[in-house]
Amino acid sequence: MKVRYCLIAAALCAVAAILPQVWPRNANTLRDGYYSAEASEFDSYGWKEFVTIYVRGGRIITVEYNAYNASGFIKSWDMNYMRVMNAQSNSYPNKYTRAYAADLLETQRPNEVDVITGATTSGHSFRRLSALAIARAKAGDTSVAFIKLSEE
Repeated sequence: MKVRYCLIAAALCAVAAILPQVWPRNANTLRDGYYSAEASEFDSYGWKEFVTIYVRGGRIITVEYNAYNASGFIKSWDMNYMRVMNAQSNSYPNKYTRAYAADLLETQRPNEVDVITGATTSGHSFRRLSALAIARAKAGDTSVAFIKLSEE
């Protein structure tokens, strides 16, 4: 009796291992893994924006959105930048990057992420970077995607 159950279990494991390779995959299905997109160049303020998503079970479960400068310093850690931007626009990187990430987690669709007043350029960049990372997730391509974000 135990041998029969072991044979059935082994057969089910073999089918489970082969099935994803032969079963047609929906082109809109997100494949599990980490996917990143970033600006191809630094902006006029010296920042390069990026998005990294983690997909599990066909859904985005974590989102990291930020920017770094030539020395690798992260924009949302820049307290001076935060003070100046907050005084001018009532927003700052550590606030809007988390808001955009949370919105994408909720909607799972970049074009449905609400753009925040005072961080509109970053909002549009986030949408474009997120869409590119999601396209990579649909293709299962874990290489970093680059996109020109600056205006011509």
